[in-house]
Amino acid sequence: MSHMTIDNIDSSIFKAYDIRGVVPTSLNTQIAHALGLAFAKQALAHEERTVAVGRDGRLSGPELSKALIEGLRAGGVDVIDVGMVTTPMLYFAAHTLCKSGIQITGSHNPKDYNGFKMVLAGKAIYGEEILALYQEMKNRQSKTLSKGSLREVDISSDYSKRITSDVTLNRKMKIVIDSGNGVAGASAPAIFKALGCEVVELFSEVDGQFPNHHPDPSKPENLKDLIQALQTTDAELGLAFDGDGDRLGVVTKDGQTIYPDRQMLLFAKDVLSRVPGGAIVFDVKCSQQLAPAVASLGGKPVMYKTGHSLIKAQMKVLDSPLGGEMSGHIFFKERWYGFDDGTYAGARLLEILSQSPNASDVLNALPTSFSTPELNVPCHEGEPHRLTQSILDYVKANLGDLPGLHKNPVVCDVDGLRIDWSDGFGLIRASNTTPVLVLRFEGQTSEALSRIERDMMALLRRVKPDATFQGSAH
Repeated sequence: MSHMTIDNIDSSIFKAYDIRGVVPTSLNTQIAHALGLAFAKQALAHEERTVAVGRDGRLSGPELSKALIEGLRAGGVDVIDVGMVTTPMLYFAAHTLCKSGIQITGSHNPKDYNGFKMVLAGKAIYGEEILALYQEMKNRQSKTLSKGSLREVDISSDYSKRITSDVTLNRKMKIVIDSGNGVAGASAPAIFKALGCEVVELFSEVDGQFPNHHPDPSKPENLKDLIQALQTTDAELGLAFDGDGDRLGVVTKDGQTIYPDRQMLLFAKDVLSRVPGGAIVFDVKCSQQLAPAVASLGGKPVMYKTGHSLIKAQMKVLDSPLGGEMSGHIFFKERWYGFDDGTYAGARLLEILSQSPNASDVLNALPTSFSTPELNVPCHEGEPHRLTQSILDYVKANLGDLPGLHKNPVVCDVDGLRIDWSDGFGLIRASNTTPVLVLRFEGQTSEALSRIERDMMALLRRVKPDATFQGSAH
């Protein structure tokens, strides 16, 4: 195949930190093959000769994987096929067997989606580098290179050993694990058993139809089965994984969700005890209680843009031992590789909790506030970034006389618009993965939360009068 161009590549599948689209309308085997060729070219330019490939449990995974591998090999690189694995397991392969890799995953998108998360020469690629792949795929003029080799490697036992040799539980724990029929079901329960847990399993069977509930633990409705299982068994804690296993949800015995910004308080305390003064990176969606808590532990709090690739890149710059995102991506560099892994984060959480007799008591004692989960305002494709910019421009021009903004607000524009008051914050930002605006509000009291939500929504309606959100406050 010396010359190939694909017509009409849908440019909207090239997102900020990955490639994602509906199969087969905007993403198909032709695109996968073309991506393989383009990625091979970039890899060789970085003197990378080997690329690992994995896939999650989606139904379109095997055919896309086959086409991607063919493209990579035709582009002259050797491929290590690690088969059906979580995204973190592919990252693990790209840290231990080679330095580059591609995971075929639709993450937590609906079942007809799939996509690609990519690591090149040890770095998650995003933004401009993804657009460069798009350009390369569009005007493909490939030289015929000698074809790369292919070998299959099962990394599951090395991966499991790496976690079980690192993490030690102080006592036996009984937990519920809900894998939501995502790919984590094939590996996570066994790892927690190997750590010494008794595990009640929910939906461990990998099934790309997601017959029970959607594998996205950041949405409260997907945690109902886990909460129910905690009520009807003597397990003390619940863990939930997303579709590709890089995010973690945590539920206490009494059914409270411990959002990642609260988990980060525990993780930061633990990590900073061994890495004094470390920079702890977290995204703009996190609670305003996190920064002062990190500072009081002697760490350096750094608020940054949302996005797993962006947080990882910022952690590299700062040599940070720990990072986290409100969506459930937790990044340990201390004792680990710096990539997000739901299973590993869950193991580290149990290590901390196993030092106390009751896990839920420790979690429920974490500082709390009144907040909304992530609220989404549906928009047209391309609209969210434009709206966010309009609101920012408006706020900067009218800071003196905005309604309710008299209490010396601090405006942060690192990612969309975040306004912090002494008693809470409001956030409006554009999602980088779907055409929605992402909103989150937090107040130290329920009155503060209502006021902030009202004022922020008034701001939003100045630029989008018909704005309504999916999701509800809690």
